[in-house]
Amino acid sequence: MRLNNKRPFDCKTQVTAGKAARKVFESRGNLIGADTMRLLLLLVFVCLLATTLAKKRHHHEKKHTTTTTTESNPQDELDLMEEDDNMVDLGSNEDHRDEAPVVKASENIEIDTHPCANTRCSTGKECEADSDGIPQCVCIRRCAPEVDDRRKVCSNHNETWDSDCEVYRMRCLCDQDSEDCLKDSYKHVHVDYYGACRDIQACTPEEMIDFPRRMRDWLFNVMKDMADRNELDPDYIELEKEAERSIQHRWVNAVIWKFCDLDSHPHDRSVSRHELFPIRAPLLAMEHCIAPFLNGCDENDDHRISLAEWGRCLGLEEAEIQDKCPK
Repeated sequence: MRLNNKRPFDCKTQVTAGKAARKVFESRGNLIGADTMRLLLLLVFVCLLATTLAKKRHHHEKKHTTTTTTESNPQDELDLMEEDDNMVDLGSNEDHRDEAPVVKASENIEIDTHPCANTRCSTGKECEADSDGIPQCVCIRRCAPEVDDRRKVCSNHNETWDSDCEVYRMRCLCDQDSEDCLKDSYKHVHVDYYGACRDIQACTPEEMIDFPRRMRDWLFNVMKDMADRNELDPDYIELEKEAERSIQHRWVNAVIWKFCDLDSHPHDRSVSRHELFPIRAPLLAMEHCIAPFLNGCDENDDHRISLAEWGRCLGLEEAEIQDKCPK
């Protein structure tokens, strides 16, 4: 690790949205305001990062190493997200128990019998089998070296790290009081945003007031362009058509669509910190209002954003906030 002083849309959805955003930017040019163009470009950056993270997950799956999260200190932002994930994992184990394929003895199918095949480890850990073949979650031994500066991350200690893997590996080592822990305070280190650390200006009251409008406009343009390119989920086609037909539904439907899109794991009609993290972390370095904006959407401070909270945060009227997510 090189340390220098100076934080689940799903991947497929984000890559698709990024292409749509790029198309909107290229084809509409001056028809879109400068602020909207900037947001569209930011989404392209999100796609690159999301694609990279997907490749890394695929690489770890081949090694029977699965990263997830567990409950910890509620005062730490990452721990709050881990609590969300822990709740998800408890439910998902039952949800998928009956979905496992039935393998008949006569079928010539190679079954993965590696001890770690069905073991899930928390952030910064990977599964290894001990001498008796028992799966154990241990701190990641070594993160893949990163030479691309775009993979760097800035931690909540305002320090630039080579990758998010390095951050969470160090967190694990310190949590276990390993001699490889560099600072005791790293027990609560986490990714604040992607990219090298930089000075991020505060969001002014005027910018915060205008942010919902810019975001609504951006959401509609992305949704429309994805529909034009036949890349919008079929569940939302009618929602998009209605938005195009009626100016009254233009931004309303776009806001509802994005909430449904974010509510991905699980589909529980709320958006957790975990589900917001892929938006916040990549954008924070370039859109300084995103963090306070998202924080402000959680009106009751329960670490989850409901549809009503999301709608009000983006400027919708109470009567316009209707659940149109797929059942």
